[in-house]
Order: sequence, then C-alpha cells, then structure tokens
Amino acid sequence: MDHLEEIAVEELQDALDSVDGSKPTQRLLAAIAYKNGITQTELAEWYGVQRRTIYNWLERLDTDEPLEQAVTDAHRSGRKRKLSENQQREFEEVLHEPPERVGFDAPAWTAALVQQYLNETYDVEYSLPSCRRLLREAGLCYRKPRRKAADSTGDERDSLRDDREGSAGGWTPR
Repeated sequence: MDHLEEIAVEELQDALDSVDGSKPTQRLLAAIAYKNGITQTELAEWYGVQRRTIYNWLERLDTDEPLEQAVTDAHRSGRKRKLSENQQREFEEVLHEPPERVGFDAPAWTAALVQQYLNETYDVEYSLPSCRRLLREAGLCYRKPRRKAADSTGDERDSLRDDREGSAGGWTPR
C-alpha cells in the first residue's frame, strides 16, 4: 500500500513548522523522508523502531484531519489517583512530621510504614514502590544510617552493631 499519495512534501514541511514536541516532529520528518524515496525499512532503522511503527506513522497521516492533529497523540489521562487532593495534602503534611505524631513507634518514615498508614487512614492500598514515589513527591529523601563501627574498639563495635540492627534508614524532609 502506498502512503501519502494525496499529500505534498510542502504540506508536510508546513505542518512541521507548526507542531510542538519530538514525536510529532519525528513522524513528520519520517513522512517527508518517505515522500523523498526512503523506504519504510530504512526509516525503521534510522529511528530505531519496528517497520510496523513507521507504517502506523504514515497510515495516521492518511486522514481528513489536519496534519498537525494527525501526528499528535491524543491526551492520555492515566490512572485516577487513589487519594483526593485534600487527602494528598493532609498526607504530605503528616509526612513532614515524625511518625510518632500519628502513633507509630518509629524514628523516620519508611515505605512500609507509609503503606500501613495509608491503608489504616484512607483505606487505600499502595505498593511499596508507589509509597516510595509518594515520599519523593512529598519532598522527602532517603537517608541511610551512619556507620560508626569502623572508628570504634572491638567492644564498642559490638555495641554499635547491636544498636544498628534495629535501625534502618528512613525518609526525612530535605
């Protein structure tokens, strides 16, 4: 199937001047190259994509809508947030306080602690990676515990090692 029979290279170049974003630009440049004799296989190699992707790029230009719209992806809203805006704000305020303030016996926030808090407080479930993302979004950063055992004597080292076993790192405000 021959693509873009009805579209002139000049039209593609004009559309190129009025699009924003790398993907629409890339698609129009591929179409211009195709109109100038470059094969779909060659274009796929140039752009590091499958030949089918190039086919789809060219196919989407064979439409009645303006070229600027044809090369632009539709807005994708993504998944709806589990917490409302107010809940998110409250949650982030809580994170900037020590966990003891909300009844947890811990010196700093951890992803597991956040997971438990969200489940108990808002009745929502988050995975541990999502909890870490929420901590980062709230402006917290992960801090590892300091190691002091290297500068200690043997007895002190054993004591520090015992103390450290119960203390993992935690998330704290920047």
